[in-house]
Amino acid sequence: VHLVESGGGLVQAGGSLKLSCAASGNIFSINGMGWYRQAPGKQRDLVAGMTRGGSTNYADSVKGRFTISRDNAKNTVYLQMNRLKPEDTAVYYCNADIKKAVWDKWDAYWGQGTQVTVSS
Repeated sequence: VHLVESGGGLVQAGGSLKLSCAASGNIFSINGMGWYRQAPGKQRDLVAGMTRGGSTNYADSVKGRFTISRDNAKNTVYLQMNRLKPEDTAVYYCNADIKKAVWDKWDAYWGQGTQVTVSS
């Protein structure tokens, strides 16, 4: 199973970016998918999460600016980031809870991370 992120980059404060994360490989089912971020010297924190049924949760710092969505048919999750701030600068990681078979347990998988840099 592989999670591959794309869409990071350098943007000015106030700008927008959209991250994508596609899961591939031996996948039977995906439950929750989400985005985390880690700034230098800090811990990795949840940014946004989404259940397979569509329920979402957001970190307080991004509510009203970021939107998570997913396409279950494509095993892909997105993060639309608007009104970006310098404090949003971090490596963003995709996370998914995946079963590889009906009898399998849920395991958490991570992408390799994509850098988002917001200049002031």
